[in-house]
Amino acid sequence: MTDEESPFDLGNLGNLNEMMSSIMGQANQMQQRIAQIKEEVRGRTVEGQAGGGIVTVTANGASEIVRIQIDEVAVDPRDVAMLEDLIVAATNDALTRAKEMLREEMKAVAGGVSIPGLTDLL
Repeated sequence: MTDEESPFDLGNLGNLNEMMSSIMGQANQMQQRIAQIKEEVRGRTVEGQAGGGIVTVTANGASEIVRIQIDEVAVDPRDVAMLEDLIVAATNDALTRAKEMLREEMKAVAGGVSIPGLTDLL
């Protein structure tokens, strides 16, 4: 196959290099912005509740539990299982809200488009 028959235009390798360089630069900027957002949301908190607010769990944007509040009406030594269930439910609610907060911030990085798996990589 001669150069004339080649399906690739080898005369435009400079353009290809420029495009690749541009893509790499954009990827680097996105990576830096993701790191910045992760640091920003680490300082923000969300609350999850169970039992109508009897148990409140506070999580930060890094999905770390930072506080648990239990109303004294939930403290019944005869029904520890209920309290345990409330704590688990409130914790899961808080972590779900923390993930949603991060997902919303990541949408901004992606220009408002939700990229499947992006927050799973964080």
